[in-house]
Amino acid sequence: RRYPTVEVRAETFNGSTHVPVPSDSAFLKALLFELRLVDDHIFVEHRDTCTRINHSSVYSVSTDAGDLWPVLAFQKSGLIYACLPLVEEPLEPRPPLLTVSGLSQGLALLLGIVDYISPSRKNEAEMNAKIGQLRTLLIQACPLGTPLNTNIRSLNSSFEDIQEMPADKDQPAWRSSSYKGKPQVNVCITEKVKCMQYDQRDAVDTWQVYGAVNCKCDIEGSAPKVTLTLNLPTNAPPLQDIVIHHCVTSIDPAMLMSFSAEPLDDSVYNGPYKFPFIPPSDSFNLCYYTSQVPVPPILGCYQLVEEGSQIKITVNLKLHESIKNSFEYCEARIPFFNRGPIAQLEYKVSYGQLDWSREKSLLVWVIGQKFPKSLEVSLTGTVSFGTAGKEHPTDSVCTGNTAYVKLYFRIPDFTLTGCFVDQHSVQISVPGKPKMTATRELISSDYYLWNSKAPAPMVYKT
Repeated sequence: RRYPTVEVRAETFNGSTHVPVPSDSAFLKALLFELRLVDDHIFVEHRDTCTRINHSSVYSVSTDAGDLWPVLAFQKSGLIYACLPLVEEPLEPRPPLLTVSGLSQGLALLLGIVDYISPSRKNEAEMNAKIGQLRTLLIQACPLGTPLNTNIRSLNSSFEDIQEMPADKDQPAWRSSSYKGKPQVNVCITEKVKCMQYDQRDAVDTWQVYGAVNCKCDIEGSAPKVTLTLNLPTNAPPLQDIVIHHCVTSIDPAMLMSFSAEPLDDSVYNGPYKFPFIPPSDSFNLCYYTSQVPVPPILGCYQLVEEGSQIKITVNLKLHESIKNSFEYCEARIPFFNRGPIAQLEYKVSYGQLDWSREKSLLVWVIGQKFPKSLEVSLTGTVSFGTAGKEHPTDSVCTGNTAYVKLYFRIPDFTLTGCFVDQHSVQISVPGKPKMTATRELISSDYYLWNSKAPAPMVYKT
């Protein structure tokens, strides 16, 4: 999809230094070359020199007329997603990426297209049909080159329901349809916790919490106003790195000034976090945040020792007493790389049950929905392996005794920060009290316990 209006604006900003966008075929050829998907066996200095390491998905693509920058491009499930955002300032010298607002708009649009196409990637006919509908959908999502709605899945693939002009001049562009019925507001706070634990004196354990507040507001009117408040328990760590949806109409600037990269001080804003907004028609993420929580939810230790043809393993896990002991699921997966199939296994678990896959060289310790009263569980075992074949899992990082346990869990109705929605403080500008549903959940994400008897990849050393 090309936007002549955007190309004219780009030429206006850059004058004689403007690089026109080449034909689709020429652009594709240049992009494939830049992404090393063609001629990757040839050394090209501007592309392959080790002094040029690309830390982002933003590229400079060489064309006959000059270098096109910034081209935003990435690969996902065998497809390339790319766009060329407008830079509303001179390109010489190149401005910092963070100052180019078109990049975040372009990325949001591409991710919306990924979200629309990805579920069909295994069915070629269905995927081709979706790609065929993209042009129609882009007319709604991005009519004149500025993204108005990046949630492509929410758009209608036929022209029948498209409003040429909103009936109400106050209706924002992101409210694509109107709702009739009793007002209801659904909010879900999802926190994900990442963790690296080493159980070594010279390695610092790390953990991070990422939160997202998803909303679905079914409210009548062309531009209803909603105010939602997030609260924290007393003495809870503040929310940081807050990013808000564009439909939020006003906010306390202090809320956005707390960054996790800086040490906390007494002046940090710790709530309540109030968000007035005009909601889109479909579900959306109202905000994202991080927080520096004092402890990870599950503390663990993993030891793997090789003794002749066998290896001995020990795993100890402890649920922190501040964590709600009620899981939807909780399991520890223990993969063995570069070793062949599991030939023999002797084990003892203090709690739960152990399943294993000989072919995948994987142990799955199902702890279940609760830890015991002691909040501690343990697993010991001796494993021997057969001859490794091509079908058995390999990993260039996990060689020798460098190995890990990965935890998977979900705790419903709980957040690690304690963040919750104050249901009584929800305000809407239309008559009637809305039906309010608020849920919370904590989910593990990349939660690793590394073997303390071997060197492991680590972020910090003391």
